[in-house]
Amino acid sequence: MSTHTPARPASPAASLALGIGAYLIWGFFPLYFHRLSPAGPLEAISHRAIWGLVFCLIGLAVTGRLPLLRAALADRPALARLSVAGILIIVNWTTYVLAIQTGRTVDAAIGYFINPLITIALSLIVLRETISRLQGIALGLGALAVVILVIGQRSLPWVSLTLALSFGLYSLVKKDLAGRVDPLVGMTIETAAVSPLLLAHIGFLVATGSTSLHVLVRSRTAGEAVIHPAAHLALLVGAGLLTIIPLIMFASSARGLPLVTLGFIQYLAPVLQLTIGVAVFHEPVEPARWAAFGVVWCALALLMVDGAVTARRQRRILRG
Repeated sequence: MSTHTPARPASPAASLALGIGAYLIWGFFPLYFHRLSPAGPLEAISHRAIWGLVFCLIGLAVTGRLPLLRAALADRPALARLSVAGILIIVNWTTYVLAIQTGRTVDAAIGYFINPLITIALSLIVLRETISRLQGIALGLGALAVVILVIGQRSLPWVSLTLALSFGLYSLVKKDLAGRVDPLVGMTIETAAVSPLLLAHIGFLVATGSTSLHVLVRSRTAGEAVIHPAAHLALLVGAGLLTIIPLIMFASSARGLPLVTLGFIQYLAPVLQLTIGVAVFHEPVEPARWAAFGVVWCALALLMVDGAVTARRQRRILRG
């Protein structure tokens, strides 16, 4: 059953602009989520998901795509996979916000740089897909980067690995769903699947008087200079809207751009995250981290070369 109605692709220039815009928004996310304090990671993500669901439903209603949602809900295999994807993306989001709030934005950037390598590893292990020689070398370099981090930090880089693994598994679970489920419909189902648990968490915080809004009200009563609770609530609601906007932009750009081009621009986000972590948040970057970055960038360069070669080969085959 098809639950996706293809839209007319935007022009190449417009598609490129939309793609770059989406990754720029994702790259500047640390600045936004850093402002959500004193909301903890799970509270912030609960608001992001719940308000994101509200905006998803509004978007589906405005664009007349609610019938696509009903069709997707009737597709049980797709529904099951999207529910699992919802859990994985909440793990990813929560880890990401925790990293930003605890001064580990650089570790988050490393995680998203490693993510393409994790995706290749999962394809090799889970899907039994064959990989090219360049992809194999890149995968080995990715493993070397993790070893460098473990030795340099004397601990497992759990933030980077959790982000890379959760998003890699998320991509694996959603593999082949793009042609069956509209991106906005998929996001709606993913967030709806986890919203009951997140609402329960918010309910617990409200019942115990421990939401970030309660904290801010008490702080202002004590005369401390903090953000106004209403402004803080607006930021929490805005996190849901910020989830939807780049998703729609990316989905539109993906229909009009070659995969190789998307592969190049996807690194805008972690580059910006790294820059913000170092230049804005003044996070320390030990030599081991720079060494790991260098190794990962070499691996990504190999992936880009491999992608360009594959695309050129496919064009030659199509031309006969």
